[in-house]
Amino acid sequence: MRAPAIILQLTVLGTALWLGLYLLARNPQKPRLRWTGFGLVAYAIALTMELLRGAVELPFTSDAWQRLTRLFILLPAVFWTGALLHFLPQSSVLRRRLSLFWAYIWLPAILVAYGVAISLGQPAGVVDARLPPIYLLFAALLMLPLLGGLLLLLRSTESRRNRSTVGVLVVATIFFGLQIGWFLFPFVQVSRTLLLLGIGFDLFLLGAAIAWLDAFAEGEAIRRDMIRSLSGSLLLVALFAGQVALLIFLTGELTFPLLLLLLSTVTVAIAFHTFSDLIHTLLDVIVFGRGDRLVTERASYRAAARGAPRLEEQLRVQELDDERLYRLTRRALSHFGDLARLSGNPLTRLALIERRLAARGAKPDTLEQAAELKALLAESIERLKPRGEEAFGTSDEWRYYNALYFPYVVGLKPYSRRAIHENLDPIAEEALTWFRQSVPERTLYNWQTAAATLVAQDLREKALRTVGDSQPAASTLSHQAT
Repeated sequence: MRAPAIILQLTVLGTALWLGLYLLARNPQKPRLRWTGFGLVAYAIALTMELLRGAVELPFTSDAWQRLTRLFILLPAVFWTGALLHFLPQSSVLRRRLSLFWAYIWLPAILVAYGVAISLGQPAGVVDARLPPIYLLFAALLMLPLLGGLLLLLRSTESRRNRSTVGVLVVATIFFGLQIGWFLFPFVQVSRTLLLLGIGFDLFLLGAAIAWLDAFAEGEAIRRDMIRSLSGSLLLVALFAGQVALLIFLTGELTFPLLLLLLSTVTVAIAFHTFSDLIHTLLDVIVFGRGDRLVTERASYRAAARGAPRLEEQLRVQELDDERLYRLTRRALSHFGDLARLSGNPLTRLALIERRLAARGAKPDTLEQAAELKALLAESIERLKPRGEEAFGTSDEWRYYNALYFPYVVGLKPYSRRAIHENLDPIAEEALTWFRQSVPERTLYNWQTAAATLVAQDLREKALRTVGDSQPAASTLSHQAT
């Protein structure tokens, strides 16, 4: 393999690896980001194995290595199917059922079918007319759910809200599926390297679109954050992997150990920069101890610094349309107990927050703005509470206050089996029991949607008040709620 081809494959696999790790580092708890990130990482591993096979002489059996490479080439299609399912509305029963079916039935079935297929001795990347039936079953298990996921994507809420980005997802998914199909059943012999690079291009489009959609849902800017992350990764790769590349150039000899060292250095450099916050947190825990206050403070400052490039500095929150203001408010409420993540919300740039900080002489930095936004949200939630001396109620006029106050302010998670509720006061205990026994999860979601709309309206009214108006207007939220 010539040097330009090696450099091209190194560039593609490094970019795929960076984007996959970037999505995982962004928020691995989100299935869209998690499965898309896993798919990109699997593709980077496949391209790495392909580069090792084509550039140098392997010190072991090439056929076994080629068969293992095929697994990682096809895994992105498996993971991307799982990501597509999570474009259905969050409250959809179909989304939950399909996700469980994909994770516990379809995914194990396709892995078993793949293992049986490659054990029958079919050469990797070569398909003839005498395919064993289990291989055809494997291909069907791979392609049909991908087609079904594409149809679900076209019907999803995202397709109506973000037509341009979802259009990119649809086109990239179609070409990705075609190239995977061509890899499985090549009607015309195409260069294996070109086919892999084409798959990588489609995966990059998918990953970038997923990152943009997630940033749009979070109310964040994505361009500066991605450029900074990519630039930092490139710098570390140049500093460390560049030394190995220089050694290869000076010696004029490319061996398996040297190429493996180059690839591992590229991988470590990209992973180290992408997960630098996690690495610093683990180091703080090791040095200072898990319960030390310094660990929490340093993590908060790092999260605030990480969120700063994601803010839209020129965003005029007061002029936002109702839909986006609601979305930002709902996201801020979901991050109510996490000051570091709340600091990345554009609502922290409200002029009202700047005036409140100036009034009490506080420095308008990232964490202070997030704390002030939290206080504003708490005030709006409190205004949803019906008037009277009662601390808790279950009538209709209490539903919006209960839907926001107890899950977000108190931190109750009534439907989570892993949540630990300890040292709750009697009112919170009573509310937890009421949610579990009398309020279905879908009903609570609908209440939170309506209540978040009222809170967003309250924030807009506060933001549009004159600078000299320091007293809040008479509360009407609780009456609107009822």
